[in-house]
Amino acid sequence: MTAPNMADPDLIVSGRPVSTHLKDTRTLSQRMVGHFVKNVVPCGTLPGEALSGDVTAVTKVCLELAVQMLDGNEGGEDIERVGAAAAGWAREGIPIDTIQHAIHEGFKLGFDLILANATTQDHESLVNVARRFMDILDTIITTVSVAYVRELRAVVSEHHTAVHTLTSALLGGNSTSTMARECGIQVAESYHVLALAVPPHRDEKNPALDGKVVARRKLRRLQAELATRCGDSALSLLSVDGGTILIPTTTLADAELDELVIHLSRAAQVPVRASAVEATPERIPQAADQAHELLDMVHRMNSAPGLYRFNDLALEYQLTRPGPARDFLGSLLDPLDDYPELLETLQMHIGTNLNRQRTARLLHVHTNTVDYRLKRIGQLIAFDPTQASGLWYLRSALVARAHRTGDPAGEMPPLAGYGEPERAGEQDAVVHDIAASPRVRRS
Repeated sequence: MTAPNMADPDLIVSGRPVSTHLKDTRTLSQRMVGHFVKNVVPCGTLPGEALSGDVTAVTKVCLELAVQMLDGNEGGEDIERVGAAAAGWAREGIPIDTIQHAIHEGFKLGFDLILANATTQDHESLVNVARRFMDILDTIITTVSVAYVRELRAVVSEHHTAVHTLTSALLGGNSTSTMARECGIQVAESYHVLALAVPPHRDEKNPALDGKVVARRKLRRLQAELATRCGDSALSLLSVDGGTILIPTTTLADAELDELVIHLSRAAQVPVRASAVEATPERIPQAADQAHELLDMVHRMNSAPGLYRFNDLALEYQLTRPGPARDFLGSLLDPLDDYPELLETLQMHIGTNLNRQRTARLLHVHTNTVDYRLKRIGQLIAFDPTQASGLWYLRSALVARAHRTGDPAGEMPPLAGYGEPERAGEQDAVVHDIAASPRVRRS
C-alpha cells in the first residue's frame, strides 16, 4: 500500500497542513534519536558515531519522506536511501526487530507532536492523518524489511560459501592458514570429526508429497539445530542423507556429543547414526576416513541410532580387517542362507541382549519357537548360541558377514515417533530410549 499522489485537503491541523508540524526535520530527528536511546534498549548499545551519524541521518530521511507523502508526493530517492541503510544494518548485524521498533517509536513520537498542536475541531483531520501515517509506515517497513532480508541472504550465502570452502580444504588436507584468513574463519586447534548418516523421512515416500521438498526441509531442520547447539563454530558438509561435521573441541566436550546427536535426531525427525573421531586440523582427512569407516560398520551391523566412538567398536573394527580370520568368520553362517528365519532369529536374539521373551515378541512367535530355532542353529553350524563360547563366535561371525557381503543385516525398523512432530510425548520417549540404549544393539 502506498500513499496517493495528490495532496489531501483534509489533512489540516490547527489551520495549516499537517506536514508543516514536522518541517524542522533536523531538530526533530535529533530528538527522536535521543528517544530511541532511552526507550529502545538495543539502540543504547550502538556506538556513538553510529547514533550521531547513520542513525540520525536515516531518521531525518524518514521524516523528510513522511513530510513528502503527507503532502501527497512519492518517496523517490528518499525511500531508496532508507532501503540502502537497512541493507547496511543487516550486514552490520543490527537486529531487524530493533530497527522496526525504532521506526514505530519514531512514528508514535511524530504523531504525538501533531496531537499536541491539534484542537478539538481537528478530530476528523486526525483520523485522516492516522490513516495516512499507516500508509507511510507500511511503505517504510516494507522497504526496510525487503532490503534487510535481501542483504541478510547475501551475507548468509557468503558465509556458507566460506564455510564450504574451508571445510573442503580441511577434509582435503590442503593448506588452510591462508584460506582461513580469506574466509574470515578461525581454525581451531582440534576438532570432533563426526560422520553422520541421516535416513529418509517417512514422508519422503508419501506419494501425496514432494519427496525432495520433504528431504530438504529435514536437512534445514538438522542444520538449524546444529547452528543452535554450536553457533557459527561448526563446519559441515551435509546433504539430505548425511555428511561430515567438524566441531571445535572447545565448543563441545566429548561427553556432550551424545546429546547433540539426540537433538539432531529430534530436529530431523529421523533416527540419526553418527561416529566421532577427534583430530588436529592436519589429521582431519584421516580422521574423517576413519569416522566414515566406523559409520559404515555401524550401518552394516544395523546398530541402533546414536553416537559411536572408536572405543565402542574396537573389537568389531578389528574383526573387519582383511585376513583369513575374517574370511573364516564371514563364512561361518553360510549354512543359514537356506534358513532365513534362523538367521533373523540369531540377529534378533543377539540384538535383544539374549532376551528370549523380547526376541519372541519382536518376531511374533512363542518363546518355545525361539528355543527351537536357536537349537537348530547350533546343529547346523556347530556353534551353540545358548553357550558363551558359541555365542562369541556367532556374534563375531555376524560382524564379519555384514562386512563381507556389503549389506546390513537388515533394514533398521522404523522407530515410532519420528516423523510425527504432533506426537511430541511419544517422540521424546523414543529419543530417551535411544539415549539409554546399549552402544551397539543389533537387530
